[in-house]
Parts: sequence; C-alpha cells; structure tokens
Amino acid sequence: MTGVVAVAGPKAGPWPAFFARRLGRLVLSLWVLVTAAFLMIQLIPGDPVRAALGMTAPAELVNARRAALGLDHSLLRQYSDYLGGLFRGDFGTSMLSGQPVGQVIADRLPATLQLALPAFVVCMALAVPLGLTFAVLTRGGRRRGAELGFTSTTALFAAIPEFLVAVALVAFFAVRLGWFPVAGQDGEGSLVLPVVALALGPASTLSRIVRVETLSVLGNDFVRTARAKRLPARLVYLRHALPNALTATLTLGGLLLISMVAGTVLVENVFAWPGLGSTIAQSILQKDYPLVQGIVLVYGIGVLLVNLVVDLLLAVLDPRSTIREN
Repeated sequence: MTGVVAVAGPKAGPWPAFFARRLGRLVLSLWVLVTAAFLMIQLIPGDPVRAALGMTAPAELVNARRAALGLDHSLLRQYSDYLGGLFRGDFGTSMLSGQPVGQVIADRLPATLQLALPAFVVCMALAVPLGLTFAVLTRGGRRRGAELGFTSTTALFAAIPEFLVAVALVAFFAVRLGWFPVAGQDGEGSLVLPVVALALGPASTLSRIVRVETLSVLGNDFVRTARAKRLPARLVYLRHALPNALTATLTLGGLLLISMVAGTVLVENVFAWPGLGSTIAQSILQKDYPLVQGIVLVYGIGVLLVNLVVDLLLAVLDPRSTIREN
C-alpha cells in the first residue's frame, strides 16, 4: 500500500488575519457611527423641522419640509432610507436652504483640509527634530537648565487652547504689526496664522513625547553597540535611535491630526475661514440638523480612516505587532 505524504503549502503569514481584523473593526465602527448620526435627529426633543424653521413658520412649509426629509415615515423606514442614501453618496438635505448636504460638505471640506494638513506637516516638522535634539542634549541627566526650559515652554504652549492662540496671533501679527490678513481666505498669507494656531499646541505635546521615547531608545543595548563601533553620531541618532522612537510618535501623531481637524471648528471661526468648522458652528446655531449630522459623519469617518492608516504604518514599522495579536 502506497502512502501519501501531504505537503503543506506556504504559510500566508500574519498579514491576512491582521487586515481582516482591521477591516472588521472599521466596518463595525462605521455602522456604529452611521447609526449614532442617524439617531442625532431622532433624539432631539420636539419637532426638529419646526425648531429649524422657527415657531412662526407656516404649517404647510413645516409639513412639506418634513415630507421632503422623510421624517413623516416610520423610524425603521427612515433608517433604511438613510443607509440607502449614504450608499448612493446622499447625505440628506439642509433644512434651511434645501441644498444637498453632500454638496455643502464638498464645497467646504477643501478649505478645512487646507488648514489641517499643513498644520500637521508643520507639527511633525517641528516636534520630531526638537524632541530628538533635546533628548540628545539632556541624555544622562546633562544640561538640567535646557531640560527645564524645554519642558516648561512646551508644557505652557500645550496647555493654551487653540482659539486663545489664534486670538493672540491675530491681535499681535495681524492687527498690531499688519503682517498678515486679520481674517478670511485671501492668498497664502492668510494661511500662516491659522496654521500656526493649529500646530503650536500639538507640536509642543508631540515634541515632549519624542524626547521621552528617544531617551528610552538611547539607553538600549543596540545603541550602545552602535556607539562601541564608533559610528558617527549622526548615523547613531538618525539610523538607529529615531526609527525606533517613531512608533509612539506615529500613534500620537495620528491622534493629533484628528485633534487638529476638530480644532479647526474654533480656529476657523476666529479667522472667518470658510471650512467645515465654521459651517458646523453656524449650523448648530441655526438648528440645521441634517447639515450638522452630515458634517459630524464626515469628521467621524476621517477619524476612523486616520486610525486605520496609523495602525497599518505601525504594523509596517513593527511587524511583530501583527504576530502578537494572533
């Protein structure tokens, strides 16, 4: 009798399972987010259409707007219609203007990204070199004065809210010195003050994290081995220390990007910037709930996508994280 030897195929590795888990979490989180956004209008006390149009609005107008928004249907029908609309890219209709919410978001989102993305780049460009430099300068308890000055200054800037930074920047650089526009979207100069207002606090926080992580890495055996080989200091810090310190930095950097997008709500109002932040503030005051609902949903999707990108980057930098989860 001839025996059959089974030959095992090559292992797929941990990546397929890792991607499957991340995708499953993303889908579940999206469903929770969409459901919460849908319930936003349902949980408003009273008639949201009446609240948006005002108590003196004619009953015919209120009923027509309720019918246009589908609020005269059952809750299950409204939820089904809402999900179907999202799959078609339909975020609903503004209660006040009757304009599609998706169109309003598409018009205002580029202005918000025009602030948030440069602010994130400025934050990383300041925080990583600053944290690495002060870690090198103060390692082993050296230069106590420099360490105290760095920690005190960064703690101060990290504690000041973005809108206070924005007001101070406007008062000094725009009103007193006249170097930049006070408000509005008027050329590249109008970007400087809002970008600085968004980036200053997060850069201070991130630089402290980079310094702590770099100090921890500099005490590891592989760094001491690199020094024992008499490698140039530049190679030791940039090739060995910095990549290992970037793991925590990327995690926090992704969270800071999320906070910057959220911070645009206040900063855009200070600078009268025509983005989603100023739009959602106006919509809340005007009780235009479908527009608020759509913008909140876009912000939430942005948060989920940033978290997914951060997870993937961390997995690339440290493949052991995909194995530890299995």
